[in-house]
Amino acid sequence: MGGGDAGAAGFYDAALHRRQAMMGKSGPSALIKNFRVFRVAAFACIGGVLYGYNQGMFSGVLAMPSFNNHMGEYTTDQTKKGWLTAILELGAWLGTLLSGFLAEVLSRKYGVIVACCVFIVGVIIQATAISAGHNAILAGRFITGMGVGSLAMIVPIYNSEVSPPEVRGALVATQQLAITFGIMISFWIDYGTNYIGGTGETQSDAAWLVPICLQLAPALILLVGMIFMPFSPRWLAHHGRDDEARKVLCSLRGLPPDHELVEIEFLEIKAQSLFEKRTVAELFPNLREPTAWNVFKLQFVSIAKLFQTRAMFKRVIVASVTMFFQQWTGINAVLYYAPFIFKQLGLSSTTISLLATGVVGVVMFLATIPAVLWIDRVGRKPVLTVGALGMATCHIVIAVIVAKNISNWHEHAAAGWAAVCMVWLFVIHFGYSWGPCAWIIVAEIWPLSTRPYGVALGASSNWMNNFIVGQVTPDMLDGITYGTYVLFGLLTYLGAAFIWFFVPETKRLTLEEMDVVFGSEGTAQADFERMAEINAEIGLTQFLNGGEMVTGGVVGGASGSDAEKSKLGEHTETI
Repeated sequence: MGGGDAGAAGFYDAALHRRQAMMGKSGPSALIKNFRVFRVAAFACIGGVLYGYNQGMFSGVLAMPSFNNHMGEYTTDQTKKGWLTAILELGAWLGTLLSGFLAEVLSRKYGVIVACCVFIVGVIIQATAISAGHNAILAGRFITGMGVGSLAMIVPIYNSEVSPPEVRGALVATQQLAITFGIMISFWIDYGTNYIGGTGETQSDAAWLVPICLQLAPALILLVGMIFMPFSPRWLAHHGRDDEARKVLCSLRGLPPDHELVEIEFLEIKAQSLFEKRTVAELFPNLREPTAWNVFKLQFVSIAKLFQTRAMFKRVIVASVTMFFQQWTGINAVLYYAPFIFKQLGLSSTTISLLATGVVGVVMFLATIPAVLWIDRVGRKPVLTVGALGMATCHIVIAVIVAKNISNWHEHAAAGWAAVCMVWLFVIHFGYSWGPCAWIIVAEIWPLSTRPYGVALGASSNWMNNFIVGQVTPDMLDGITYGTYVLFGLLTYLGAAFIWFFVPETKRLTLEEMDVVFGSEGTAQADFERMAEINAEIGLTQFLNGGEMVTGGVVGGASGSDAEKSKLGEHTETI
């Protein structure tokens, strides 16, 4: 390994040891000590609940007779039913592309508020479907999707930036638990409201309006509550508002302004901010000024640059193909169309199929917990491979059962329930593996200088494939029946092979070791050298080596912001 990586690792080990000496180790006790941060992050995770609720809620609504009365052929024509469902993912894809711009220009805090407003507008439009019919659902779900996509990207960024390193992983992982919690409660709300006015032709419109409109409550709570939440200290520092950043850090940590822990964390934040600005100045000198238009263009030119070298293109393949296989496991086919799948498996009653759907939400939520606790110990490759093999096998077993019994379920009720149990087992395998671990892989494989854009690319692949699966599943279930499960099963076996043979194990790998794996030696080392230069410049290196505290990031009589301007000028002159 190169010296740059070893030096950087030693430097950050020193920072970690200094911090742990004051704060203690990670774990449940650290969450208690950082209760103010935990409270802020848990509140922001309402955005994750909205995301999960949207994924699950519509499947039950589609099965309700009163909803079908207003949709015409959009619930009888399988292609149009696919559009009715999947258009939310198309909106989310667009929202994801715009979320980086919103979060950087408006701030993470106001970005969440704007996303909530967009989400609420979409829900209100959907609520007019009693008179407007399918057009209101199509337009409303597209707009709601834009809000969901933005929240799904901005909330984890916000949580990671308000959290201290000791609990950052746990608080960011809380978002995944919030998503599965939202899925779980959406299924059971559908099950309960299905009884309003009866479960047949007498069913009230409230049966489907209530699940749709209930989204307004948490969205409004998140919107209003975020007004009183702090700005991200990292965003404040990145925009030259250092004094505010320090005050927010003091408030979140419950420590005085001159506390050593606050000083370490502030200087680390400042160093990361300078690193990003100098990277942009070197790679894209014409976009170095942080105007709104430059910020908007930057995310697209940065993503395009990922395709220009062989080594980076390998990372693009890993990120985008991993997300392709995550969606083609068929997980969202189950989440979006579970009641129809269970009816096809012999559960003729809408009520019973909704009950079986509710179990899907519970087992997925519970299965996600072990991944949060043990993924760093077990590793990514074995978990993803075992999970894919398990899911694929479940698909093949379901396909066999359906092929043998599709025309006479009434004579083989036990076979139908066996297939239902295989669906539940499939969801368990997804919950502990591809649900959280695919996102971990996508986040870990990039150098510091390209990580935000690499993650955005992976998220874009996720939502686009999510849209395609949601669109084609009704046609597949209707046209090729058990062939649907064969297709998902074979693709998931291919996903297992892809992970095992083409994706490196990223557990505990340094960034430079990632470079060696992907054939781009020197990228991470150059990043580390730039970061080491910045750390020395703002006084963080001296501070961690036992020097005097550097108040305000003042080095040699020049403020951090002055040094930043000077260094950025040097970069643009040499390009």
